[in-house]
Amino acid sequence: MQFKRSLGTFALFSLLTGCASDAIDPRGYDQTGNASWYGARHHGKRTASGEPFNQNALTAAHRSLAFGSRVRVTNLANQRSVVVRINDRGPHSRGRLIDLSRAAAGKIGMLRSGTARVRVQGLSQ
Repeated sequence: MQFKRSLGTFALFSLLTGCASDAIDPRGYDQTGNASWYGARHHGKRTASGEPFNQNALTAAHRSLAFGSRVRVTNLANQRSVVVRINDRGPHSRGRLIDLSRAAAGKIGMLRSGTARVRVQGLSQ
């Protein structure tokens, strides 16, 4: 019986720890703007952080957020969201807030349109 209780406590702790890592930082970054995405043409090339760009990873480019920062990006047209890690600088087009990898853009339903109005929220570290 003690083993089952310990196992249940561990499972609950693991679940809560996993959820906490995706918590919005109430004092953190929170901006609304336009997002775009980039993919195959840049796949394998070095990002500003030095790692190779992987269009299939959940990553993004931002002008000022620290490399390794995690943000939740929500498509305001359909309320779908994705958590991405900042590993590159950009976007290089005026009027854009963030560039998402192809995989991240697919998760929030903006592959076809190429751009979307989004909300970007910093997550607690």
